[in-house]
Amino acid sequence: MKAVVALGANMEEPEKAVELAIALLKESTDLVARSSLYLTRPVGGPPQPDYVNAVCILQSDLPASDLLAVLHGIEKSMGRVRTEKWGPRVIDLDLIQYGSLLSEDENLRLPHPRAHERRFVLEPWLEIEPDAVLIAHGRVSEILAQLPPAQ
Repeated sequence: MKAVVALGANMEEPEKAVELAIALLKESTDLVARSSLYLTRPVGGPPQPDYVNAVCILQSDLPASDLLAVLHGIEKSMGRVRTEKWGPRVIDLDLIQYGSLLSEDENLRLPHPRAHERRFVLEPWLEIEPDAVLIAHGRVSEILAQLPPAQ
């Protein structure tokens, strides 16, 4: 099943962290495509440094909860500690979409509940999948056209 994963980091050496996370994804899943790195301003949370973001497309036969566990395992192995909501982070991996699966489980909401609002997810995704569709929201290119410009 096709999975869309967004990556972000803004502590220590964020470019290296995102590249390492992509390498770890490649070792633990079937990495189909990866975007360029994007430098973006933080959205919400306390004052903090800009983020380095990217998106990867994976193929996986794992149940969605198991794939999410793989993503959390990569975060943990890289030193991610969840202390402050929307705070700075060494690495963040978000499962944005998994095939056509819809989930409202408190531990796994699919598609990601804020993906349609996040230029830092949609732009890199569109780069690697020009015909991308975010389930329940529509074509990524059309969603992006409706968002305010990046600041």
